Amino acid sequence: MRDLYRNEAGDLIMVASDRISAYDWVLPSEIPDKGRVLTRLSLWWFDRLADLVPHHVVSTDLPDGAPADWEGRTLVCRSLRMVPVECVARGYLTGSGLVEYDESRTVCGITLPEGLSDGSELPAPIFTPATKAAVGDHDENVTYEEVARQVGAETAAVLRQTTLAVYGRARDIARDRGIILADTKFEFGHTEDGTLVIADEVLTPDSSRFWPAASWQPGRPQPSYDKQYVRDWLTSPASGWDRRGEQPPPALPDEVVAATRAKYLEAYEMLTGTPWA
Repeated sequence: MRDLYRNEAGDLIMVASDRISAYDWVLPSEIPDKGRVLTRLSLWWFDRLADLVPHHVVSTDLPDGAPADWEGRTLVCRSLRMVPVECVARGYLTGSGLVEYDESRTVCGITLPEGLSDGSELPAPIFTPATKAAVGDHDENVTYEEVARQVGAETAAVLRQTTLAVYGRARDIARDRGIILADTKFEFGHTEDGTLVIADEVLTPDSSRFWPAASWQPGRPQPSYDKQYVRDWLTSPASGWDRRGEQPPPALPDEVVAATRAKYLEAYEMLTGTPWA
């Protein structure tokens, strides 16, 4: 999660926080170092994707007068005309894709083979976009045709091509480091001259599902290096929380906070090959 500001030049100031959300709720607990992990990991990925699509980062310098605790989690970014589409790439079946597949053997209108289960690798990565619902801030899966209707056929084609190209690059990099990139989402915007730019965060534990390759086994939920750990605790009897009710989720126990932080750091260290410091 990020706090957004603008400087005098009109650039966007993005400050990654330690807050964490799940099931459309912002939790009352924070994960120490989370904001810095996401910022540093996004920058690492931006460098490795630059030949596929430019990114929005202008500077990592702390703006004048900024609080000292912004250090390491602040990005100065170009202001863009954001495309109102969550560009999701899936290489494996899980999450909302699995729910839809179980009902119709499709994901976002794409027909998939029979016999797949939770964690199955798909025959090829697929582009499964989502858009903001008309009411509220919940994302909803839509078909490619709906995206083309909303943003135009040419833009939709470029979004799909770029999303799958970036996912393919990241999947291969992660695989070499013992991590399966099951799925991920990207946000894109246009500069004043119409150039497509990748924005927000990229390929972090907040926007992606990372699984340990050594323990991958279709047919069951996979261990993960992302906030699925938090989701699992919230839906367990230990939390005492009713996801379908109207009450907000409880604070995370100290051991869940510590384990979640450890998973974020492990993902960072495995992907980058750099110890966290």
